[in-house]
Amino acid sequence: MTKASIPKLAAGSCLAFLLTATSCQSPTTTESAPKPNHQSSSNKDNNQSDRQSSNKDNNQSDRQSSNKDNNQNNSPSTPIKPDTSQKTLTQQALRIQQALANKDYASIADDIHPTRGVRFSMYAYVHLDKDKVFSRAQFAQYLKESKIRFTWGNLDGTGELLIVPLPTYLDTWVDAKNYNNARITVNTFESRGNMINNINEVYPKSDVVDFYYKGSDQYDGMDWRGMRLVFDDYQGKRYLIAIINDQWTV
Repeated sequence: MTKASIPKLAAGSCLAFLLTATSCQSPTTTESAPKPNHQSSSNKDNNQSDRQSSNKDNNQSDRQSSNKDNNQNNSPSTPIKPDTSQKTLTQQALRIQQALANKDYASIADDIHPTRGVRFSMYAYVHLDKDKVFSRAQFAQYLKESKIRFTWGNLDGTGELLIVPLPTYLDTWVDAKNYNNARITVNTFESRGNMINNINEVYPKSDVVDFYYKGSDQYDGMDWRGMRLVFDDYQGKRYLIAIINDQWTV
């Protein structure tokens, strides 16, 4: 072998080696690239939109349910029902009578109607144009200012005017201690004396608690006395609107 043939042999050997190496590899196949483990952008957007819509609907439903509950609790169409039972009415009237009898006049101020005040009628016939009416504030004020006198009306029989301060009127004319053992009725009236009782015409929708003292044997019952406490409802609570006295008249 000549020196010139050595490079050719080397080149041939290399070519043979490359061909052999290539023939040992597996045939090339086209495989699909593995799908990524996530949804497409469109599906993702749709799912997010569905979830947001669902959450929005749930939130709206929760708010509507909450608003409905609140509206039911605070609905102005459901008025406050006042306690109008005769038992509680009588208890309130007795408490006021006891306060008047004990001259604890200031303690009944909170029972006076907040807007209508309290009316004082000397006799069974209520004079809307003459009777004295005091607001809560005035009642409390004139209890303290005992030198201020008021004209309450005409005395039966003499026609003289009764002009005295508020505490004196409560003490001597209302004179609630007469009714410590009185007979008590609610919204029921008896025929007494000859004075017209117009309370049903003046207070047709109000509740009236009537205290009746039958009088003494010494005067054959001619010294009987009556006191009527008139109540009206305001914002779910019962308030005093009038104190009406009654007695024998000529």
